Amino acid sequence: MSRIGKQPIAVPSGVDVAIEQELVRVRGPKGELHERVHQAMEVKQEGEEILVSRPTDRGEHRALHGLTRSLIANMVEGVTGGFEKRLEIQGVGYRAQLQGNKLVLALGYSHPVEIQAPDGIEFEVPLPTRVVVRGISKQLVGEVAANIRKQRKPEPYKGKGIRYEGEHVARKVGKRA
Repeated sequence: MSRIGKQPIAVPSGVDVAIEQELVRVRGPKGELHERVHQAMEVKQEGEEILVSRPTDRGEHRALHGLTRSLIANMVEGVTGGFEKRLEIQGVGYRAQLQGNKLVLALGYSHPVEIQAPDGIEFEVPLPTRVVVRGISKQLVGEVAANIRKQRKPEPYKGKGIRYEGEHVARKVGKRA
């Protein structure tokens, strides 16, 4: 197996990594994550580093090598610092509020939209027009944030809807007389 192309993953103190057959478990101060690893990839720990190596330089092995390395690096980062996505709500009367661990959105529909926080995810509403999604799994945080955004995507004419913080929405010119 070669180790060409990718850097080793540094493991900070306080993080335990258990490498099993086709499974990597990472435990840290914020929680525990595990991920299945493709059987062709070899993952081993040497001191305070995790090394991912591939059997050949074929395209599919190079892609799996990068994917595996990124997934493990994201797990290490997630259990130490966590991830967050920030959303902005724009529109007259559009707002969010927190009820326990449930997010309630008023988005111009005839009913409020309720989104239950899955395990490992927490919501924060610092302002009625801002929502913060936090968790240790990068994939789950992104998926939940995308699901919230999907409830009312930003429309191109007035820009109303839910968008990621800093997201640019291409505006269109409306009808002219």
